[in-house]
Amino acid sequence: MSVDRRPFGAYSGIALGVTLALSSLLSACGEGERPVFGDRSTQVVPEFPQLDQAAASAFARLALDGITREYPNKLEHVMNGEGEVQSPRSLHPVFFGSYDWHSCVHGHWLLVRLLKLFPDLPEAAEVRETLNTLLTPENVAVELAYLDQPSRASFERTYGWAWLLKLAEELHGWEDVDGLRWSETLQPLADAFAARYMDFLPKQDYPIRRGVHPNTAFGIAFALDYARAAGKADLERLLLERANTYFAADRDFPAAWEPDGDDFFSRSLMEADLMRRVMAPDAFAAWFREFLPGLAEGEPASLLTPAEVSDRTDPKIVHLDGLNLSRAWCMRLIAAALPDTDPVRQILLASAASHAEATLPHIASGNYEGEHWLATFAVYMLTE
Repeated sequence: MSVDRRPFGAYSGIALGVTLALSSLLSACGEGERPVFGDRSTQVVPEFPQLDQAAASAFARLALDGITREYPNKLEHVMNGEGEVQSPRSLHPVFFGSYDWHSCVHGHWLLVRLLKLFPDLPEAAEVRETLNTLLTPENVAVELAYLDQPSRASFERTYGWAWLLKLAEELHGWEDVDGLRWSETLQPLADAFAARYMDFLPKQDYPIRRGVHPNTAFGIAFALDYARAAGKADLERLLLERANTYFAADRDFPAAWEPDGDDFFSRSLMEADLMRRVMAPDAFAAWFREFLPGLAEGEPASLLTPAEVSDRTDPKIVHLDGLNLSRAWCMRLIAAALPDTDPVRQILLASAASHAEATLPHIASGNYEGEHWLATFAVYMLTE
């Protein structure tokens, strides 16, 4: 597997292919002015785009090129001595690509999910060959050894932890010869990060609400999905207790302050997306009404209106494309958890479609700042 040293922006051919493949997805969203949220007399909820094989193939191509591309690379690396001045691939022989460790992890997740949904994907053989090369017991042992070194307790906490467990969840129970082997190979790493949750969360007295990597609600939500799928009862109990302790009493969240300039999560919606997993349906509906009481009237408008992305070559500003995608998945999943008669459902679904329409054309912009990670957010949005 060769090391790719292409600079940012060197993916224009791939970008064109992805953009063409995604055009069919966007046709479902309709055209014209964005809806005025809260005007239920005229509210029309457009169809949400559906993932087809052509778009799945384009997303897979982005992820395959990303997870095998070592540079550029943004290491989160505490060095304990001169001997630890090493290349990304030496430190992380599984997850060395896609610009940073967590993006490489969720690039693997994207490929597994697409392989499960589209077994006849044109890239299927390449996906299997690539993952067979990377997900080996020897490589995972190096990743584990890295975690055990001093000064690394907070490595990728909790965003990378959450995506690693999401990858383990995706593999868990998949009746596929390769998938079963990958799941068994990855399990020691999943166990290590589950143990980190068990150790850390009881000590975290206050949640982190920022709309970026350390967001506590996101970290708990994905870990909870894994705990339930894998039957990790102790982990599930801790996550439920922490979620309720951190968030159950929240009321009238100041969502009008969103977004921050480099958000890729909505602080309010990510919290609600967690609590729909934690609470019984009736309890969640009552909690959500008090948590965001203005939604029925289309407020706050800043939460329901897609973020503008002024510069997709800027690695922080392009986070806002991710915000549009994660808002869309949160809105759809929250809406599905509300009663059919709740008027907020239509508002959330219309806004979700608008957010998807705003960013799907830009997943492959030709700029690696976004291309190394946005496809995962798009696939999660389209397939949950």
